[in-house]
Amino acid sequence: MHPHPPSPPAAVSPSLYMQGLLALRNNEADDAAGLLTRALTDEPEHRGARRNLVRALLLAERWDRVAVHAGAALARTPDDPELHHALGTALNALGCHSRACAAFARALSLRPDHAPSWLNMGNASADLDDLDSAETLYRTAIRLDPVQPEAHTSLGYILTRQGRLDEAVRACETAIGLRRDFAPAHWNLATAALLGGDLTRGFAEYEWRKRHARYRSDFPPLPGPAWEGSDPAGRTILVRAEQGSGDTIQFARYLPAIAAMGEHPVLVCHPSLVPLLTTIQGVSVCAHGQTPPTHDAWIDMASLPVVFGTTLETIPAAAGYLRADPVRTAAWAARLPAGRKIGLVFSGNPNHPADRRRSIPLEQVRLPDLPGVHFVDLHPGGGMRLPNLTPWMTDYAETAALIANLDLVIAVDTSVAHLAGALGKPVWILLPHAPDWRWGLVRSGSPWYASARLFRQSAAGDWAGVLDRAFSQLISNL
Repeated sequence: MHPHPPSPPAAVSPSLYMQGLLALRNNEADDAAGLLTRALTDEPEHRGARRNLVRALLLAERWDRVAVHAGAALARTPDDPELHHALGTALNALGCHSRACAAFARALSLRPDHAPSWLNMGNASADLDDLDSAETLYRTAIRLDPVQPEAHTSLGYILTRQGRLDEAVRACETAIGLRRDFAPAHWNLATAALLGGDLTRGFAEYEWRKRHARYRSDFPPLPGPAWEGSDPAGRTILVRAEQGSGDTIQFARYLPAIAAMGEHPVLVCHPSLVPLLTTIQGVSVCAHGQTPPTHDAWIDMASLPVVFGTTLETIPAAAGYLRADPVRTAAWAARLPAGRKIGLVFSGNPNHPADRRRSIPLEQVRLPDLPGVHFVDLHPGGGMRLPNLTPWMTDYAETAALIANLDLVIAVDTSVAHLAGALGKPVWILLPHAPDWRWGLVRSGSPWYASARLFRQSAAGDWAGVLDRAFSQLISNL
């Protein structure tokens, strides 16, 4: 008889591979990717480790690594539809839309009933501006999987770009019926409603931007309660600017309305806008990154239309609400030539997600020869064969003072177009076939800016027609 009972066998630690699978099952994407990478280092030929590493990296949205490992796995198993789908998803996220379509086509040749491949091939086609193909692909995905909210949402997006707004709204409503809290569906519904002029519904749905995965990080919590328009007079309301400079300029029209209620609005915005927006009476302005001042309540800037119940008929201050500094304006007058002067902006921020649709390649622009008319390059950094005024264009207050000396601004959909409209300066805005929501679909004027005239593409990519109509109108006005 043994004096002591035998010790139980030592517990065997699960392998790195099994730990990685467990983390992946729990949707712990980064942990799973790390464990499976280590497992693959130990066993480079372990097909399960590589395949599940691709799944983990896909979940973590590590697109470059997905492409590498999916490609490596396909070298060993070239007829795996899941890996072709993963490769296509990664390539599309990396901007390689044509290669993504080829990967999805290969996946579908191997598994024709794979609804996610039809959906994501639709996304790649949409990014290539092949709207008809995208619609067909989305509808096929829906036929194969009718309860997939992503497909209905994407169909709503493509229908909006085609100007089929009633259908777009119905598609987004279907997606929301399937998943009430699906923020992209609410976002796409907001875009369709706003583009169609239903500002009440559109701005209510626009609140979902704060829950959209793409924009959520732009809205960190702020101290104090959110302002809903009902606070008594005498309180300080912090207004947080969001999105681009053009959005800040557009929604700055609401700041005087807050001041008129007896409250003190404090705007926090990009530093380049501070000198311009401090000219609004009754408003304080400070730059992002500074410690926000003490406040009683706060509001995100694009939520102001909801608070004020804005409709097309009640948009405030369409005739203009910003003023250029007179001292800066006089300094610009001394720099500019005599005679009629027309400011030009044909391209915007290249990092804007829709810039390739809204900007006009400068090689397509042929300025007319107009005696007595001087064209002024308003592009930051210059770019046209005109005097480069960039050394003096240090912020939006300087740009406003320059615009104050011009007779007309011709611009694509950029912050300069908003600035000219907010100053009440005549501005001709050149729009793509699928415009941003704030310009509507058919009108030639803007309810947001009374001084604006809109020139629209008759077909996607037709900048030649837009420029021809704008310059012909310019010549006839002289």
